[in-house]
Amino acid sequence: MKYVVILADGMSDWPLAELGGLTPMGAAEKPHMDALAAGGICGICQTVPPEFTPGSDVANMALLGYPPGEFYRGRSALEALGAGIELASSDLTLRANLVTLSDETDFLERRLLDYSGGDVASADAAALIRAVAAELDDEKTQLFPGIGFRNILRRRQAADDTAYHPAHAILGKRLLDNLPQGPQAEEAIAYMRRAAAILRQAPYNQAQVASGLPPANGIWLWGPGKKAELPPFRERYGLSGGIVCGVDLLRGLGRAAGMDVLTKPGFTGGTVTDFAGKGRLAAEYLLAGGDFVYVHIEAPDESSHQGSLAKKIAAIERIDAETLPEVMAPLQAAGEAFRLLITPDHATPLATRDHARDAVPFLLFDSRHHRAGEPVRHDEARAAQGVSLADGAVLLRHFLDVDFY
Repeated sequence: MKYVVILADGMSDWPLAELGGLTPMGAAEKPHMDALAAGGICGICQTVPPEFTPGSDVANMALLGYPPGEFYRGRSALEALGAGIELASSDLTLRANLVTLSDETDFLERRLLDYSGGDVASADAAALIRAVAAELDDEKTQLFPGIGFRNILRRRQAADDTAYHPAHAILGKRLLDNLPQGPQAEEAIAYMRRAAAILRQAPYNQAQVASGLPPANGIWLWGPGKKAELPPFRERYGLSGGIVCGVDLLRGLGRAAGMDVLTKPGFTGGTVTDFAGKGRLAAEYLLAGGDFVYVHIEAPDESSHQGSLAKKIAAIERIDAETLPEVMAPLQAAGEAFRLLITPDHATPLATRDHARDAVPFLLFDSRHHRAGEPVRHDEARAAQGVSLADGAVLLRHFLDVDFY
């Protein structure tokens, strides 16, 4: 038996008037998902515990079978692990997003205009991060490049005692009204102020401004974390597991759980990614002897953060048209029995451009017990009429449990 999770990050949404009351998931042309839903098991799952802020870190940890209340130590530490950054248990990590800020003279009066620095490319981002690190790194604080706008700040011998706002949650808002709060706040604000002054002079950003394009002219710190340690997935579930992904967060989760991290050039955390390639690599891993594969696709989530309905629908349709067939067809051709779980980690409504705590719609399909049927509309409303599960770890256990089918 092979196990495949297709994690469509942020796919779930709210009904939209411009779609006649449908959600993007309901409006998307996705014949494969709709046919699988007709023959499989559908339902909803509350992936984010009530004491946590809804996010991909908490939700994906839960869906991989690690209850966040027991194992969660913060998002940025997982991303640091995914980026290969060494951490001591006493270190503090912070996400260091490259962002686009407005150009008021007073740093605190500036507004955060784009959480991704104009979707800055990884090579350009790395050059910007190196320029800041060259001036601001010291024995206590070091800045590391990541993928695209996502980067990591490590502080030695630092406490996790300060509250930060996510960059994507303060779009259009004044920095002064969204500053860190706590013992380390002044240090963080001073760092962001100094980084902005360095970035403003960077040749890349001057060229962006001259061309009328958004510069990556600020660093926004958030998502504090401490070193995470997870029991190995194989010991916990008796399966060899791999994660197909293009972001450090999922790489970090995979490495913390002792899973195989599977990636290739073209696998990104943006709206443009190799949808088909992720499916192919997942199938290759399983047919080479792997038991369980978790295919993470960020595109629907990023589309919502950008406020683009067209991109979100396109992302869902490409998962259906490109990722799913590339996973399923090789398994079917090889005569491999498989179980398939398709789910978001959390909702990311276009109306808010932020994550929401809503229970998410999932689809379970077992090739031995189910047959694809006449397509139905697989969306949030239909899933809500099915099974209701309390948390992500419960969903994973049901996914792996033959008696559930």
